[in-house]
Amino acid sequence: MPAAPKRQQLIVDTLEEAFAELMKADPTAFRSKFRKMAADPFAFYRGSACVFYADMAASRDRWADERTSRIWIHGDLHAENFGTYMNSHGILVFDVNDFDEAYVGHFSWDLRRFVASLALMGWQKALPEDSVRALTRAYLEAYVDQVHHYVHAKDDTDYALRLDNTDGVLADVLNQARNASRLHMLDALTLLENNDRHFREGGGNRKLKTRERNTVMAAFERYLETIPDAKREQHEEFYAVKDLVGKSGFGIGSAGLPAYSFLLEGFNQALENDVILTMKQANVPAASRVADLPDVREYFEHEGHRTAVSQRALQVRADRFLGWTTIKGVGYVVDELSPYETDLSWGDLNEPDEIEPVVEALGRATAKIHCVSDEDSEQGLVEFQTEEAIAEVIGDDADAFVDDLESFGIDYADRVRKDHALFVNAFREGSIGGVSAAG
Repeated sequence: MPAAPKRQQLIVDTLEEAFAELMKADPTAFRSKFRKMAADPFAFYRGSACVFYADMAASRDRWADERTSRIWIHGDLHAENFGTYMNSHGILVFDVNDFDEAYVGHFSWDLRRFVASLALMGWQKALPEDSVRALTRAYLEAYVDQVHHYVHAKDDTDYALRLDNTDGVLADVLNQARNASRLHMLDALTLLENNDRHFREGGGNRKLKTRERNTVMAAFERYLETIPDAKREQHEEFYAVKDLVGKSGFGIGSAGLPAYSFLLEGFNQALENDVILTMKQANVPAASRVADLPDVREYFEHEGHRTAVSQRALQVRADRFLGWTTIKGVGYVVDELSPYETDLSWGDLNEPDEIEPVVEALGRATAKIHCVSDEDSEQGLVEFQTEEAIAEVIGDDADAFVDDLESFGIDYADRVRKDHALFVNAFREGSIGGVSAAG
């Protein structure tokens, strides 16, 4: 790796290249994002996928061949991007979530990004290096085993982490999601006036003027055309918009991105069954900046289209509301704000024997997103059997594959801890895109 001043400049240049327009449009949002990233090395890692991919572009990947370099990948796979969702068949599933960075690229990029995050988390929990290495191996060996399962399985969709086949921490997360209430979520975000619901004021909500509202409603109508027929609700009133507000971006990765929330009539006229959708401007995925795949770039109409198509390619029985649209030519992704989404919390997972079964499950979940698509995925970019391609490139010596990525995770986590300090200094000095640390 370059010496510190050169490395710091690489970090600054990479962040500016990735976020220049957004920083200029909303420097306050990026000051908040950078403060969150400054909190600790893991937070920095979460917010700097662009730096990770700049490093991947400069590195040789021995596991990438003609096929395994063009597999659907999550793009930002770290330890905190797992949780529950209610699939389109009404089954609660624990799986990978947050597909904003999804793209086509090297399958090992997902694995490298995850194992480095695991090593960072292990360091912050003061786990010995031997324990971190053992947990990394458990994740990778479970991944390899699940890939081989898909090579031989008749039904690619038969593996999922559900209420009926999990226990311990994962069962607790699923039951927490199961006990969630749509009504409780609605009561937190809306209020009743004149016997109907409306979004609450404040909390990041912004009322729209007539011209903007009309523009957004036209985009909503275009979005409805992107819902697959098999997932579209048939009665006309389901998608009736009862209220609409503007929002600031959601989460550390969405700083500066405009968004909107819609309150729909939903399943029936009962007030507890209203549905909330989010429409968020989609950003350029970090992996796309280094993946030299012109046909992939040309395939997508815009980043909203890319996000939705990628999620359907990665998630079995994806959100029935998932779709895309445009506002003034800019791509947006649309999906449900679901009460049944609960993230995996690592706060109470501190000992290796507690963490090991969890990372084994995450390894299998990672294999699933690489090998199985939603039944309504219509993409034509990756048409070969990905499990066969991955199994072939790993070959008979899985230990060599595991050894390589295990060492990468330890080494790269050390690099990130040093990068975090360089980033903090650059931010404090106002060296990144003119975003000042002074509030």
